Amino acid sequence: MNTLETLTMTTPGGPGSASQRVYTVSEITWRIKNSLEKGFRGVWTVGEASNIRSPGSGHVYMTLKDEDAQLQAVMFRAVASRVPFTLKDGMQVVAYGSISVYPPRGQYQLIIETIEPKGIGPLQLAFLQLKNRLEKEGLFDIARKRPLPFMPQRVAIVSSITGAAIRDMLKIIHERSPQTEILVYPVKVQGEGAAGEIARAVTDISDDVSNSHVDVIIVGRGGGSIEDLWAFNEEIVARSIFASSIPVISAVGHETDFSISDFVADWRAPTPSVAAQMVAPEREGLLERTDTLASRMSRAVHGKLEAARSTLEDFPRRYGFHQPQEMIRMHKARVEELLYGFSRGIEHALALKRERLAGTGSKIESLSPLKVLSRGYSITTMDGKTLNTARGLMRGDRIETRFHKGSAVSVVEKTKR
Repeated sequence: MNTLETLTMTTPGGPGSASQRVYTVSEITWRIKNSLEKGFRGVWTVGEASNIRSPGSGHVYMTLKDEDAQLQAVMFRAVASRVPFTLKDGMQVVAYGSISVYPPRGQYQLIIETIEPKGIGPLQLAFLQLKNRLEKEGLFDIARKRPLPFMPQRVAIVSSITGAAIRDMLKIIHERSPQTEILVYPVKVQGEGAAGEIARAVTDISDDVSNSHVDVIIVGRGGGSIEDLWAFNEEIVARSIFASSIPVISAVGHETDFSISDFVADWRAPTPSVAAQMVAPEREGLLERTDTLASRMSRAVHGKLEAARSTLEDFPRRYGFHQPQEMIRMHKARVEELLYGFSRGIEHALALKRERLAGTGSKIESLSPLKVLSRGYSITTMDGKTLNTARGLMRGDRIETRFHKGSAVSVVEKTKR
């Protein structure tokens, strides 16, 4: 029996019982599908996003719920890739789409075509999410901001060549600093692919060896809506500015517009025109600054000279004399005092040495063999060796005996032990 066929059955109940239709599961499911999809096409719904899942297919699955019910929802890859912010569990969202039934499971779900955070625009939320993440990574740290070079010789501008912003910047730089060389890197500043072009231009300028003498980069465009300025809020642009080896000025939109590139760049200019003024100091301003520095230098030198003159005038009073002769007399007296002390010290040291030498001589003299001999003792030697025993002497040996005064040579006749 075909699953779409309709069955007729007689319900037990006696004579005259009515016939009732019996539907297959598929038929009921398809009738429900047609009814729901016709009645809930293009609807808005608000709820809390939960159980968000994003498998490898690129589709995003979630559950939308409130206090009393829940609704399964799916956002296919083409739609999900265009969502600028990151969906998180617990986020209140407003979704637009249509109800559809998935027959194999008998489950209905919302096919999302558009989704926004409740109470805030999707782009604004995406801006805040990226800003918080990059700030935690340290891309906005003040410590890494570099100063702008004074009177840069070569400036690179990354912007659209068709907008009013580039014309204003070129005019201001040329008028204020005609010697400055300008390199223009034309890029898209809005729409699809704009962020990639801006990022590549910044990276090329930073990495190109031939442009190593570029002093500063201006990245910017004129004003517009948040959608128009969005390229400068893309992560790829922020990271290219962060990685640049050359100082970067971000000049995006009007004074009230803030972009991610403003936070990453070394300097933010409220408008492109102000950025041009920052890299091209006005001639009159430079002259005024030079005069100010010259005046400060003159005052500093004058102050040093006055301090030195005061020190020279006060020098005699501090050392207690008023004439050079007095200084000579004082030093001469000091030298004589030192010489006298030195002489007395030497005499005292010599006297001590004499006393120590005399004592040492007495001790040496008392231990001298000659002193012993003077008391009646003698020393006998044979062949230059002192004899202190008769052992080893033989008859006929010649020995020498030394007395206190003089010596005698003898021949041994007899020995006794």
